Amino acid sequence: MAGPKRPVETGGSGPGLPPTGHREGDLDKRMRDLEAAIAARRPERKPDGPAAQTGGMSGMGYALRLSSEFIAGVVVGAAIGWIVDRMAGTSPWGLIVFLFLGFGAGVLNILRSAGLIAEHKIRKPDGDGSKDT
Repeated sequence: MAGPKRPVETGGSGPGLPPTGHREGDLDKRMRDLEAAIAARRPERKPDGPAAQTGGMSGMGYALRLSSEFIAGVVVGAAIGWIVDRMAGTSPWGLIVFLFLGFGAGVLNILRSAGLIAEHKIRKPDGDGSKDT
């Protein structure tokens, strides 16, 4: 005859495995090791002070500068197009063409300000044709 049936004992994690208390200790140790490794790779934070508080405002100023450069490009393009339409009588085509050119100029200004595109520089010739010895 088989042994008496009794409820499964608590505290184990399955047949043949140690009680969960040992696994939790191992898990805590691994979590502490992981947190230490992450903290070691993270850059150091600057101390809280007046410089840290202006970080948000400098980001806001940078965003305002980028948006104003884009808007200025579009507005200048639209103004030139409107003037061309008034002078040449080609209404609305000058406005449409220069509005698109202003849009392109605004995007180019943003990319230059953000540092994604290098500014165009005039290259000087390497020499005047004579060889240095």
